[in-house]
Amino acid sequence: MENRVQEALNEIKRGIAEIIDIEAIEKLIKKYFETGENFYVKAGFDPTAPDLHLGHTVLIQKLATFQKFGGIVQFLIGDFTATIGDPTGKSETRKVLSSEQVLQNAETYKEQVFKILNPEKTEVMFNSTWLKELGTGGLIALASNLTVARMLERDDFSKRYASNTPIAVSEFMYPLLQGYDSVAMNTDIELGGTDQKFNLLMGRTLQKAYNCKKQQAVLMMPILEGLDGVQKMSKSLGNYIGVTDEPFDMFGKVLSISDELMWRYYELLSAKSLVEINALKEGVENGSKHPKKVKEELAMEIVDRFHGIGFGEKAKEEFEKVFAKKDIPTDMPEFTFEAPVWICQALVDAKLVDSTSQARRDIKANAVSINQEKISDDKLNLEKGEYILQKGKKSFAKIVIK
Repeated sequence: MENRVQEALNEIKRGIAEIIDIEAIEKLIKKYFETGENFYVKAGFDPTAPDLHLGHTVLIQKLATFQKFGGIVQFLIGDFTATIGDPTGKSETRKVLSSEQVLQNAETYKEQVFKILNPEKTEVMFNSTWLKELGTGGLIALASNLTVARMLERDDFSKRYASNTPIAVSEFMYPLLQGYDSVAMNTDIELGGTDQKFNLLMGRTLQKAYNCKKQQAVLMMPILEGLDGVQKMSKSLGNYIGVTDEPFDMFGKVLSISDELMWRYYELLSAKSLVEINALKEGVENGSKHPKKVKEELAMEIVDRFHGIGFGEKAKEEFEKVFAKKDIPTDMPEFTFEAPVWICQALVDAKLVDSTSQARRDIKANAVSINQEKISDDKLNLEKGEYILQKGKKSFAKIVIK
């Protein structure tokens, strides 16, 4: 029993940023193993952006982990709170969505998350169910649980207040309403990002205030780095992998990440156990496994998850055919540099030439390509990004510039 509980806790703690009240989580899991009694794990989603990328799925993957050990996921669609707009991390008040937009976005979320979550162990809930019934008296009673001074401790509010940027009174209600959701849902554990800490703790505060005979444990997930390995995964930065990307594109994007970042993706995104991942790491370290092959396993797993079993293998085959036609090897040495990098120095450091003077001569001789395009400027500086350098017909190197 103790071993099973510890294995479950190891999987739950994997990759997390912070846990508050791990003892409560341990008790819930132990009780499940002993009696089969389920517990409730909440995560809230304001349906303002229906297209998920892998960064969003880090939290959803953790919810799926809880489902293995007795957790019933309370997938909360914040259809009521979305009409207020969560100000977390924002420098200004967010636009209010119409009810039609909210419901349309919510349906898209449901379609996408059930590619990770077990529908039979998931309750999709809408907080308008109880928040619309709260009434004026209920709202005033709710608001009495927090002072303005305490609210202004939130980093985003304090910055906006100091800079005289408007804060709507309705925005003060958001953390309170999110906390009240936990009261209404009788939640045992709530998950969220590190930027949601204030709101997540509000659930604990209000469960105590409303005599719920429990205070939810809180688990916070980190932000996933994008393909560049530096900035957080974001559509606006273009360093993302969308869950609706085509299999070929999804496979290629995963394969493009650095060998170092690959382990971060395994930890936060893979359904493989820690034991399996450690075995892969040991294989790479002792030379029995090539890092590219291990990365391909991850790419195929992710493609299979969002497109169906077998699509990962097909994407791999297609990827290899395309690269073969372009005469670009799918396996090449990889180097990481700090921006900016002089092209001649990059060629030397990537071991494609012996000296910068030789690099100049090769460039002038039209023998050097970047991403399959010949270059003639020997003074070129490469900025942040990923590039395939080629000298002649058979010498290749991938460089990642941070």
